[in-house]
Amino acid sequence: MALAGSLSGCVEAVPQDVIEAVENIDRDLMELRAAEFSPTDYTRFAQQWMALKARAQADEDLIRWPWEPNDLEVALRRLQEEGSHTVARLTKERESLRRSAEDKIARVEDRFRMMTLQVSAIDSRLVLGQKPVETDLLMKQAHAFYQQGQYDRSLDASDQAAQNLATQAAMLISELGRYADRDRISRWQQMAKDTITWSHIHRTSAIVINKADRVLTLYRNGQKILSYPVRLGFNGIREKRYQGDGATPEGHYRISNKRGQGQTQFYRALVLDYPNEDDRRRYQLGRKTGQIPPSRAIGGHIEIHGVENELMAQTLGCVMLDNPQMALLYDRVEEGTPVTIVGALHEQNSVALTLATLDDRKEET
Repeated sequence: MALAGSLSGCVEAVPQDVIEAVENIDRDLMELRAAEFSPTDYTRFAQQWMALKARAQADEDLIRWPWEPNDLEVALRRLQEEGSHTVARLTKERESLRRSAEDKIARVEDRFRMMTLQVSAIDSRLVLGQKPVETDLLMKQAHAFYQQGQYDRSLDASDQAAQNLATQAAMLISELGRYADRDRISRWQQMAKDTITWSHIHRTSAIVINKADRVLTLYRNGQKILSYPVRLGFNGIREKRYQGDGATPEGHYRISNKRGQGQTQFYRALVLDYPNEDDRRRYQLGRKTGQIPPSRAIGGHIEIHGVENELMAQTLGCVMLDNPQMALLYDRVEEGTPVTIVGALHEQNSVALTLATLDDRKEET
């Protein structure tokens, strides 16, 4: 009886609750990817835990008196405390990383949506090539990593998408910067004035087409008679360089032929004398400098025309009007009528305003 009473006062050499607490901490550290984000702390914890666990397994059948010192329990409780601090710190850091990833995704997606709308508004999608597709894929990756809790990788994907958007902005500014160039706009303005003056002097019709604003204006005797909205080539905002590029040319032209119904695939058409001497000179320079592939011809068949059907709603480099407006214009001009096509007629044009917005927001991303 005395012996039994004495034994009832004994305790386990290694308290099970301490073992379970450290095991839980080890699992938490693994879930928090401590080996990646806090390698020094995790390595120290793991090495101590392996050593202490081996001692615990060796001593699991031992019992001790409550007043006996227990170095193993002290070491385990110290490891439990250190591990808990590391878990708390990494949990806080992980939540901060999660918020950063969430905020970055939202900001980049907002920027992406805005750029998509702006690019669509000025018909400059083709200038960017595959860049928008790449951005979309990167944002899908950012979302997937976020859902998996890989916030660091989500941030990396979002950062790559942001860089891609900055590259797109730079591409647009480089390719379309002439729409914001004062000297170029002054030349375009002078081209339009010369055409209007010619109409006044010769008491006849002349046409000015403003690509940035998508407007065709008919003048007679130097006075504005009518203005119609137009559509350009599928790559019309750019400066035409060769056949098949989808760009709408810029320069002084004349109507070389009028084609009525049955003479054209479109409703009606006013054929322009593209290419002119300036076009040929630019083309030859492009060939010499390697900017135009040897296989590309200069092209021709640029027209102001109506719509054939819905499949032809996007022209290939010409200028398109709706059929009712085309009918009125067709009846008011003759062969030989001057047609001047310019990029823009004022500095606050739609393309320049879009480029300014893109330039202002590059650093924000």
